[in-house]
Amino acid sequence: MLDVALKVLEKIESYGFKAYIVGGFVRDYVLGNKTNDVDICTDATPKDIKEIFENITLPKTDYGAVRLDIKKHRFDIMTFRKEISYYNNRKPMEVEYIKDLLSDLQRRDFKMNTLCMDKDGNVIDLLNGKEDIENKVINTVGDSISRFVEDPLRILRAVRFYTTLGFELGEETRLAILHTKNELSRLSYQRKKDELDKIFCHANVKRGIDILVELGLDKELELDFKHCIYTTDLIGIWSTIGINANYPFSKNERDLINKIKEVRYLNNLDYKVLFKYGLYVNIIAGSLNGTDRKEIASKFETMPIKTKDEVNISTNQIMGILEIEPSKKLKEIHEDLINNILYGKVENNYEEIVKYLISKYK
Repeated sequence: MLDVALKVLEKIESYGFKAYIVGGFVRDYVLGNKTNDVDICTDATPKDIKEIFENITLPKTDYGAVRLDIKKHRFDIMTFRKEISYYNNRKPMEVEYIKDLLSDLQRRDFKMNTLCMDKDGNVIDLLNGKEDIENKVINTVGDSISRFVEDPLRILRAVRFYTTLGFELGEETRLAILHTKNELSRLSYQRKKDELDKIFCHANVKRGIDILVELGLDKELELDFKHCIYTTDLIGIWSTIGINANYPFSKNERDLINKIKEVRYLNNLDYKVLFKYGLYVNIIAGSLNGTDRKEIASKFETMPIKTKDEVNISTNQIMGILEIEPSKKLKEIHEDLINNILYGKVENNYEEIVKYLISKYK
């Protein structure tokens, strides 16, 4: 990934422009962490980049960013810029392209994210980002309050880095978050959820949630962590949190959350429960109530049938054998048959099933 990125820089510079890898990739490179998320900054405009490369995707809105797909890698390339003002405290309403790297870095969020790398692989540190990385501290670029008012998502990004990197919040950063946390209400629920997802799916999720509560961000985010149970699964975490209904979960996410809430108080080793809710939901629910996931998975494997499709008779065949029409009674017969197969009272064999149905229902 790095080799390809350096070649991209080299090609941009061959056209007379400056170009650097910037931000999280360089930070993680210094930390010795592997990442494939590469941002590139340059004094070339989007129009210039489009003339240099094929496979360029231009954004719908002109914020000076383009996306380059090359050799199965994706790079976000952004022109040096100076943002004039923000829309809804998130997206810049107006940007000004500039030629100066330092000025571009001075608009960024945290010092540790201002490190750059040139085409020769040299790390460039104009704002003492390395010092913050060495000290494992999160400091904003410039005035902290201004940075968070400018873009409140930076508050959640600070919490994410506190969680995922294990860094501490700088004193000014912490105080500024306390002073500006009400600005979070201006963010869309989608933007908040996207950042919270990154916090909740990390192994250090407890650290992240603890700081959210400590700083009072839970109230600003309209989340209740009172009954939160820490698990390694993102949907599992969300299922134990009190959530404002405006958070935009997909239908699948909401279904899973509701099922996990139901199954938490059932026996996750019972065949009927395993059959009804499936392995994933039971494993996550089990992780919340202390049931070993390996035990649940092992139990699931011993089931004679795992889905309705595995029953060796169809509902149409049942109707024909018993001479009945579609009805509530048919549903009850089918469920009774499944339960008997699950618990080994009826063999999942067409002939044996027919014998059972005739003996009981005809």
